[in-house]
Amino acid sequence: MRAIIGKLGRLVLHGLQSTGRGALLLRSIVFQLPHAWSMRRETSEQMQIVSVGSLPLVVTTSVFVGAVTAVQAVYQMQAYVPMKFLGTVISKSVFIELGPVLIALVVGSRLCANYAAELGTMKVTEQLDAMNIMAIDPVRYLALPRFLAAVLMIPVITVLANTIAVVGGYVASVLTLDVTSSTFIEGLKMFYKHSDLMGGLIKSFFFGGIIAMSGIYYGFNTEGGAEGVGKATMTAVVGSCLSVLVADYFLAIILFQIVFRS
Repeated sequence: MRAIIGKLGRLVLHGLQSTGRGALLLRSIVFQLPHAWSMRRETSEQMQIVSVGSLPLVVTTSVFVGAVTAVQAVYQMQAYVPMKFLGTVISKSVFIELGPVLIALVVGSRLCANYAAELGTMKVTEQLDAMNIMAIDPVRYLALPRFLAAVLMIPVITVLANTIAVVGGYVASVLTLDVTSSTFIEGLKMFYKHSDLMGGLIKSFFFGGIIAMSGIYYGFNTEGGAEGVGKATMTAVVGSCLSVLVADYFLAIILFQIVFRS
């Protein structure tokens, strides 16, 4: 029993220590924001990695998310709810939840692994130490561009994913589910609210920050050579996914129960 309590205590202390280090790293990144313009070239390169590099994954995921949502909605609605509500169900599901969360999980896993592996390799090969010796701040030159790229581009990717998912749902509904085009579009317009779209986009801003911070934090704190890089990458991806899901719950409460409730 004493050993179990001791192990739990060490886990709690390690978690608190990691949280504190992460908070200090985020503070350091925020303090570097005045230098964002001078790092525009590096930020632009990272934005290209986030957006262009993720396009095939985004398109494939979004098409099938929309199509599967349509199939499942028809299965649950038939004989109970008129098909004119199909467009409403798909748009609200995609805008509020499926688009932001799935993009954060799928694209975020790729991006988080990229950040953790790249920075972790630099850490174990002592490149970060060399930058410090040369009076080059790793937070400014490495962390800030990656953080800004994720925060700025994840919402853009989410808008694209939402559009593709709705189109995918429309095509699946019309071609395979015997729903007319006019019926789908009528439902799409019927209960549309700007708050649905805005809520999902606000979520995606926070998700972008979570993804970037997870990859950067575990990359900067990598230890143990090649094995350590692999472990840090895995931990970063798992931590990012769990953090996104937890943050999604609290953001949903704040946005849709308080901010947009009226």
